[in-house]
Amino acid sequence: MKTMPAVAMAASTTATAIAEETTHETKKNEQETATYPCSCHCGSITFTVTLSPSLASQRVMECNCSICRRAGYLLVYTPKEAVEFLNGSQARLSKYRFNNKRIDHLFCGYCGSSLGINFHDFRQGGYGVSVRAFNDVDLEGLAYQKGDGKTVIPPYSDLSGVQWALDQAADLSQQAEKEV
Repeated sequence: MKTMPAVAMAASTTATAIAEETTHETKKNEQETATYPCSCHCGSITFTVTLSPSLASQRVMECNCSICRRAGYLLVYTPKEAVEFLNGSQARLSKYRFNNKRIDHLFCGYCGSSLGINFHDFRQGGYGVSVRAFNDVDLEGLAYQKGDGKTVIPPYSDLSGVQWALDQAADLSQQAEKEV
């Protein structure tokens, strides 16, 4: 039976806690709703995001955990119905899963642009969408909230550069169990 390493459980719990904290701290006053066109760099993935309140009133999450740092995420959190993929873009999304393998980090398989996170059963099935994918947005004009995923997850659990080896070891272990 495959068990989830404590490191993976801690990383999953931390990502969820940071995302929930951001949602609760986002100013939910009577601001207008706005829809933003978004895309990857090459244009293979196009979508819109509807935010209420608008992006100008949101606090964008800037987390220092290994995945957010390497992907360059600057995230706003939204329910799934607020994201509309255009022209079959959703089928072209590439996904990366690590740790508990329950959330998808979304990117374009052609140009490599990081687009955000599909939380599936976390966060009531919502998305964390990187504002870097929003077309024509002034990143310097946004309000940010710093997320400290790096210290919430102990330093030994930074899986940067080792996730592939962990996955290979898990696959070999599963294969050995089947052969017994």
